[in-house]
Amino acid sequence: MEAKKKAVAATTIAAAMAMLLAGCSGGSSGTGASGGNSGTTLTYWASNQGSSLQNDKEVLTPILKDFTKQTGIKVDLQVIGWNDLQTKIQTAVTSGQGPDVVNIGNTWGTSFQSTGAFVPFDSKNASAIGGLDRFVKTALDAGGAPGKTPTSVPLYGLAYGLYYNKALFQQAGLQPPTTWEDFVADGKKLTHGAQWGLTLAAASYTENIHFAFLTAAQNGGAFYDASGKPTFNTPENVAGLQRYLALMQTDKIVNPSNAQYDSDAQPSSDFASGKAAMFLSQNNADTTLKADGMKVGDWGVVALPAPAGAAAQISTFPAGINMSVFKYTKHLPQALQFVKYMTSSAVQSELAVPYSVLPVLQGAKADFTTDAAEAKAFMDAYQNHSKPLPQVASEADFESTIGKGLSNLFAQIATGKNVTNADIASMLTSAQQQVEAAG
Repeated sequence: MEAKKKAVAATTIAAAMAMLLAGCSGGSSGTGASGGNSGTTLTYWASNQGSSLQNDKEVLTPILKDFTKQTGIKVDLQVIGWNDLQTKIQTAVTSGQGPDVVNIGNTWGTSFQSTGAFVPFDSKNASAIGGLDRFVKTALDAGGAPGKTPTSVPLYGLAYGLYYNKALFQQAGLQPPTTWEDFVADGKKLTHGAQWGLTLAAASYTENIHFAFLTAAQNGGAFYDASGKPTFNTPENVAGLQRYLALMQTDKIVNPSNAQYDSDAQPSSDFASGKAAMFLSQNNADTTLKADGMKVGDWGVVALPAPAGAAAQISTFPAGINMSVFKYTKHLPQALQFVKYMTSSAVQSELAVPYSVLPVLQGAKADFTTDAAEAKAFMDAYQNHSKPLPQVASEADFESTIGKGLSNLFAQIATGKNVTNADIASMLTSAQQQVEAAG
């Protein structure tokens, strides 16, 4: 397995370099004639931001048509679900065949930058998209490794928060929690009959790694040292993951069936239908909750609670979606034109409400919701209580190994196994070995 991972990594880099040197390309068809856009079609892989892949197409299609009307450049839109996006991008990197422009989770920025497969936003390319100083620094910093020219730029801003059902809290005579202890206590009071205190996407590796990182950070833990060396199995990290798993195992405020939930759509549905009173998610959950029948004002949002006496009041990382351009594209000027259009203030404003996203442009207001308290809660978390995920080349492997390890531990809990701290430590050790073997 270790040899196979090394071979894959080497093939990835070699293929990307070969495609660059040979001038070969995937991407889309069209003449791409120098200085002209007529006949050019860009292929764009968009991440799932709406309530469904179809909803994304409905939101983006009129915006892309306006781009075509303005420039003559057509866009072949393909919306990719989160469980598939990272793998498909890695395949495109390896094969040199895929889209011209792609959305990436901003936490993948450094990992994909290290492949050398993406166009750097140096002074010339940055100028072509309107400059990098337009972006909020917190968001732009996730565009690549510190000190290196970014290979992705911010498109949507996101932060985590704790959603709570106002009616269920009122019926129980509860106030939204401000500490982890209150969060668990409230969850127990709200768990009765067919109703659960909390719902989780416990089979989603991306959700699991995010909460592993945040709960460990609240304990003062870190998964890499200052030199970039993995330090997965530490007491602080184990305790953070144990606290997260305990929500199902010992606190019993999460339905064990959630161990099969592999996307936000399922817990969102449980929350909207009143089957669960609380829901941990990013601000773009507003879109799904409204599609599930809730109205703004039915829910409230507070910061992810930290334990009393926590080492750090961390409630989110500066999450979001970035845009990157593949080096193999035959249509770099047109691709940069498209990035400039999608990150323009006009398009950003147009997408803020349907996608419920935070602004990534300097001076822009958070207008994704009419609930001022919710907007304040997310902006405060994003700007004042966030810690970036590790900005190292192996970040993508860090996410997948630990995230999938947690999914497996949740599955074991759901079937009645008692998961111990030793089990968690063993999983973290195994994950670190896999990351180190992948190089």
